Amino acid sequence: MIRDEVRPILVTEQGVYDLELIARLAGKDAEAWGTWIAGGIAAMLDRWTDVAPALADLAAAVVEAGPKYEPLGTGTKLREPYRPVRIFATASNYVEHAQEMGTVLAAKSESQPFVFMKADSSVIGPDEAVIMPPKAERVDWEVELGAVIGIGGRDIPVDKALEHVAAYTVINDITSRDLTRRSDFPFKFDWFRGKSFDTFAPLGPWLVPAGCIGDPQDLRLTLDVNGKRKQDDSTGSMIFSVAEQISYLSSILTLRPGDLIATGTPDGVGMGTGEFLKCGDVVTAAVEKVGAITNPIKATAPVG
Repeated sequence: MIRDEVRPILVTEQGVYDLELIARLAGKDAEAWGTWIAGGIAAMLDRWTDVAPALADLAAAVVEAGPKYEPLGTGTKLREPYRPVRIFATASNYVEHAQEMGTVLAAKSESQPFVFMKADSSVIGPDEAVIMPPKAERVDWEVELGAVIGIGGRDIPVDKALEHVAAYTVINDITSRDLTRRSDFPFKFDWFRGKSFDTFAPLGPWLVPAGCIGDPQDLRLTLDVNGKRKQDDSTGSMIFSVAEQISYLSSILTLRPGDLIATGTPDGVGMGTGEFLKCGDVVTAAVEKVGAITNPIKATAPVG
């Protein structure tokens, strides 16, 4: 019997490679790579100032080598790129999305980002199923650009904030709209419950180093349900930029390597039209220059 094994990978235009094997074949610093890989992606993010240039050098060596290194086969299955300990998510960060949700926003000059948190246990990877909670009737989608912190800090100025980003990824902030409402407490909203169910944060398909992305405010976001386009906008439409969100969060707490910021979703969510996810649906969330992540919707967790 062949056992499944989870290993970090390197992705280039030529294909997907076993990171540890490629580093060894390329003759890179075995001790350094061994330490980083043993700790997984979280350890790499924790040492990002050392890892980032080493990854860039290794990727260049793979590209230059051409067919010398053999990519992994088609049987390779992608998992979530990592499991962030803290997921910060910014609400109503696109004007049109706020409007479709019936949210009246103050002028940006009189406001600050509104941030909530999702549980790390909500994270799943590509092709894994989003499980519908038994009592949820209005489960919705939200494609978002995810910014992964590589250099921690407190009170980070806006003009320095992007220097703290290690990489970008795609996150689909699945939400049970009906379960974000409460009638049994004087507090009418419960975003933790509505957004933190297991499987409610598809993440991936990988982490793309910030240096490969360029301006994070010039990326197209799209989301399809069963092949039909539901969301289509640019990160340039954000109210608060990625840098402004990082600066704001760091004014409250010390950001740490590995923290993930879900930077908001554009209009086109199901709540705007009354159309929600159902069992058997397939959702694909994508961000330009980053990639796409597809997940089926199921009623119950698979047996076994």
